[in-house]
Amino acid sequence: MTLLHLFDLDGTLMHGSAAPVEISRQLGLDAEIAELERAFSAREIGPPEFAVGLHGLWAQLTAVHVRAAFDGAPWLAGIREVWQEIRERGDYCAVVSLSPSFFVELLLEWGAHAAHGSLFPEVPFTRPVDVTGILTPEGKVVVADALCERFGVTRADCVAYGDSMTDAALFAAVPVSVAVNARPHVAAVATHVYEGRDLREAYRMVGDSRSEVAAS
Repeated sequence: MTLLHLFDLDGTLMHGSAAPVEISRQLGLDAEIAELERAFSAREIGPPEFAVGLHGLWAQLTAVHVRAAFDGAPWLAGIREVWQEIRERGDYCAVVSLSPSFFVELLLEWGAHAAHGSLFPEVPFTRPVDVTGILTPEGKVVVADALCERFGVTRADCVAYGDSMTDAALFAAVPVSVAVNARPHVAAVATHVYEGRDLREAYRMVGDSRSEVAAS
């Protein structure tokens, strides 16, 4: 059996932070992004409104800021090692995140087979954001289905890793899920729960993935 491992980014691969926070920090916009994150967490705004807010905050954003945010982010240890092991087993690994694709796709450098995020204009921005390209929690499932088709697997062959309600729809769609440093309501619906800062430990909690997925 070939497996597809689907990883969230914010709060999952990145410990205690998120791509929008790290990018905004590079621009000195800590207070502004904190308010936008608060409104999103409180469900006062949804992913499209959050994206429009980010676009407005990031008027001065450059590729240099994006790279600095990526390089300085608090990543979990062992990401590249886990993805290398997944590849060596003949499985697939992909990142599916609501964060901007121009940040998410940098993880291809670390060995992910695919990386999908919300579609923003090219940096620096010269065009408004098109909200039809902004991922939603339900949109993560649509992306997962497309990845399944691309890699020749089904939802029954997937393992999802996430931390928040934006991952709940994907957790419900696949047989095995790993809550990584997750909020209680997400941990409650996950197959496995991991607290820590090393992705290798979270990955090993699944154990023999092939046997576990087959039995689900």
